[in-house]
Amino acid sequence: MTLADLFRFSLKGLTGHGLRTALSLLGVVIGVAAVLILTALGEGARRYVIDQFAGLGTNLLIVVPGKTETTGTVGAGGVPNDLTLQDAAALVRAIPEIQRVAPLTMGTEQVAFGERRRQVAILGTTYDYMLARQIEIAKGTFLPDEEMFRGSPVAVVGPKLAREIFAGEDPVGKIIRVGGWRMRVVGVLAWQGVKMGVDFDDLAMVPVSTAMQMFNRTSLFRILIQSSSHADLDMLRDKSRQLLTERHGEEDITVISQDALLTTFSGILAALTLALGAITAISLTVAGIGIMNVMLVSVSERTREVGLLKALGVGRRQILSVFLAEAALLSTLGGLIGLGVGWSAVAVLVRIYPAFPASTPNWAVAAALTVSMAVGITFGLLPARRASRLDPVAALAGR
Repeated sequence: MTLADLFRFSLKGLTGHGLRTALSLLGVVIGVAAVLILTALGEGARRYVIDQFAGLGTNLLIVVPGKTETTGTVGAGGVPNDLTLQDAAALVRAIPEIQRVAPLTMGTEQVAFGERRRQVAILGTTYDYMLARQIEIAKGTFLPDEEMFRGSPVAVVGPKLAREIFAGEDPVGKIIRVGGWRMRVVGVLAWQGVKMGVDFDDLAMVPVSTAMQMFNRTSLFRILIQSSSHADLDMLRDKSRQLLTERHGEEDITVISQDALLTTFSGILAALTLALGAITAISLTVAGIGIMNVMLVSVSERTREVGLLKALGVGRRQILSVFLAEAALLSTLGGLIGLGVGWSAVAVLVRIYPAFPASTPNWAVAAALTVSMAVGITFGLLPARRASRLDPVAALAGR
């Protein structure tokens, strides 16, 4: 029996029971498509996080109040000290490897122009923040390059906020009210979207000292440090931690590197993607059981056919190969259709949500197709062996 004969014989056996074959085929299609879709979502989440961190800028350290890991005995005053503008200024003075420091404070307040008003996030920072984060300005200028303790009554607004409250007017030079403060708009940001949970299109930026007075605060939310060289980041992290520990009298801050955050998130999401692929592969096992049931029924319905083949001198190995070929053809066809369905679903998802870079990794495609074929052959082995061991006389008699 040639390979072409084997293929035609197997295809005829499957098409002879169309509904049953289609249902088994559907199980494989759903399993393979699920693997592709879920791994694409996991990989898309990983790439999204990487893109978000890439948008932060380069060679950055983030100083966060509070220590994430504590050793030794907790002192009487367990509350960490606040991060202050004085801390930010001390970093600039004491560590020459620092290229720039951007203190940050955040809150929400109502921004109004005439009768139009909008509740938005207010970010207090300095001119160095634009350089560290590589922020683009669409109109006007950024916050003035002035000493961080000064609080000029100026603001930079996001493009969405500008569109909503100015309704087509040029915002630059206009006076707005931010809470109870009158401020002059000096610039409008370029469209950036949401980055690390902050919608830069719908916020207002003001000098950090002004924001601290506006929200009646003495503490900072974060301090952003940019190194002049990527090679200096580890040394700069240690120096910054040591300096602030000396100023506070205890190690009550955490200095996080951008690379460390990116590596951690990337590793977590890669493991999640792998887990999603493994979980959905279980559905292929269920599909394999369906294939086995179809083949068992096929063997029982074709006993006379098998008996006739054996009476004509067809050997056990050839009978075995016929039924294995049917199972392999069923699982392979289902796998290929599942690939098409999965890729189409991912393409539709990306088209609907272009900001989410969903993409099926190559290993998931290869694994899904390989597993579907292996499952079909494995679960088709039992029916094939049963067919090959039928007694020709009993088979011809339909027993």
